[in-house]
Amino acid sequence: MAAILSVSGSPSPTSRTARLLRHLDDRLRLQGHDVTPLDVRTLPAEALLGADFRHPAITGATALFERADGVVIGTPVYKAAYSGLLKSLLDLLPQYALTGKTVLPLATGGSTAHVLAVDYALRPVLSSMGALHVVPGWFTLDRDVTVDDSGATVVAPGAAEALARVTDQFSSALGGRTAALASTA
Repeated sequence: MAAILSVSGSPSPTSRTARLLRHLDDRLRLQGHDVTPLDVRTLPAEALLGADFRHPAITGATALFERADGVVIGTPVYKAAYSGLLKSLLDLLPQYALTGKTVLPLATGGSTAHVLAVDYALRPVLSSMGALHVVPGWFTLDRDVTVDDSGATVVAPGAAEALARVTDQFSSALGGRTAALASTA
């Protein structure tokens, strides 16, 4: 089906955002998509903070965006906005790096006070980067993403249902896009 880039903008190695994304990656794979994870925190800080567009890790990340049909962008919410780490990467990408792409924005946070960050902070940036379609995103409370005794990610039932719905909408939007692209080829 579609090539999907799943981007975690969390700086934390024990990130609920990354766990949530990897959980959703599995759902997308079961739907037949080819999913590539990208944890921005694994990119060199000196390249991100020094705006080194030519650094091999940055050019590699840019190539991942170019190859993707769809992009899932996940971020923790800090001070009512997406993470500075994610912002650093987005700033290094070409202005229209999302042109023609379907994008699913997701956010995690400690309080429902941050629920609008998806629509008021993240969505405008994704749109300005040329996204063909930014599907309705979702905000998930940190407490709804836990780890069981075996180390597996567990998403609370209500959050899991909502995330399944937005993930399926994203997958459907990709299906229509990839079918349209195939018919014009």
